[in-house]
Amino acid sequence: MTVTLTEKAAFRLQTFFTGESSKITGIRVGVKDGGCNGHEYALNLVSQPNAEDLRFDQNNVPIYVDPNSVSLLDGIVIDFVDSLTQSGFTFTNPNATETCGCGKSFSTANCGGQATPCS
Repeated sequence: MTVTLTEKAAFRLQTFFTGESSKITGIRVGVKDGGCNGHEYALNLVSQPNAEDLRFDQNNVPIYVDPNSVSLLDGIVIDFVDSLTQSGFTFTNPNATETCGCGKSFSTANCGGQATPCS
């Protein structure tokens, strides 16, 4: 299982962890039902992981992965873009067979088109 943050994404996320008042300890990445293609990415700042989450650390950013989403997120690259037309996190997922124009929704072939994460 791999989740990769680009340098830009890691830098942007690290800004949330700074300061004495920050209670953010990492990010939680997962997949939920929804979007125009059946699956939608979930990226949340968290103060603590769920007990069953898988943990990875990259560029001083703790990454917690929802165990139900592991097969759909293996190999994903999370980037941060800031341009005239778009600003935010983007996802490049080798498991996605289709993505929508906004890049936040995807489908895969390995789940038979079902809108639930593979186990």
